[in-house]
Amino acid sequence: MAIDLPFIWAALIAFAVLAYVVLDGFDLGVGILFPFFPEKHDRDVMMNSVAPVWDGNETWLVLGGGGLMAVFPLAYATVLPALYAPIIAMLLGLIFRGVAFEYRWRTRRGEFLWNWAFAGGSTLAAFSQGLALGALVQGIPVEDRAYAGGWWDWLTPFSIVTGAAIVVGYALLGATWLIMKTRGDLAERARALALKCAFATVAAMGIVSLWTPFLEPVYLQRWFGWPTAIFSVIVPLLVLGCLYLLLKGIQLRHDRQPFIAALGLFLLGYIGIGISFYPYMVPPSLTIWDAAAPNDSLAFLLVGALVLVPIILAYTAYSYWVFRGKVDPEEGYH
Repeated sequence: MAIDLPFIWAALIAFAVLAYVVLDGFDLGVGILFPFFPEKHDRDVMMNSVAPVWDGNETWLVLGGGGLMAVFPLAYATVLPALYAPIIAMLLGLIFRGVAFEYRWRTRRGEFLWNWAFAGGSTLAAFSQGLALGALVQGIPVEDRAYAGGWWDWLTPFSIVTGAAIVVGYALLGATWLIMKTRGDLAERARALALKCAFATVAAMGIVSLWTPFLEPVYLQRWFGWPTAIFSVIVPLLVLGCLYLLLKGIQLRHDRQPFIAALGLFLLGYIGIGISFYPYMVPPSLTIWDAAAPNDSLAFLLVGALVLVPIILAYTAYSYWVFRGKVDPEEGYH
């Protein structure tokens, strides 16, 4: 029986993107919440809670983007021209927030500029990711194996709503991360913000989920045709279950439960996108197998991935283990 290399690589890239969303989502969320914590001491603690891990989190973005270019070159060559503007905006946001991690600690007079760079860069990166996701979900026109749309096709009401949903969702991850990593008044205010963000996130998921099936006939068939319609019942129930655990964790003042439940919401949203997309790499035109590189190339690259991915997983797990527990307000990373 032949090994389906395109499918294996699609699963690997999907895993890399999920790992990026889960890991970088909460530290982007911390930046998004920066304006809600005006005190310098609180902001110092917030940045220190993610400073040891934020750059390692973005390894998965590089792996996902690089993997897409190497193993699905047709998808890469199609998606990139369609999404140049939001992708460039995302990279600029990530650059500003990355520089802010270092420069904010080097100045007093200009500290407010780097506060805004951190908060603005985080929000811009999150919103741009949502715009790109919305544009991809609504479909990218392809003719003769090339992008056939216009410069502004990515900017639609659906992509804007998706961008806002990602910002709110990342803010939820950031708030629950702060609950898990901080103490005192900072953690209490994070609980209050997490409560608001939880309802806003689930509402945004509901709006996007109800809108998506009507964007493409294949989505409508996938969600309401038999037997896949069963997912239309199971997924919303699981979302409500995660929301219950999240709210209960906040109410009972648990440290980890709200964060884990928030991750569950993102996982379910990601699964929902996967159910809609499969087997398309660029909906509604290019399937996984249409966009894949030759099997010999996929097999060669897979050998490297089987070595590299476990190493990345190992050092990521080790870094989180080393910096586990609450952040000491008196001892910063910097």
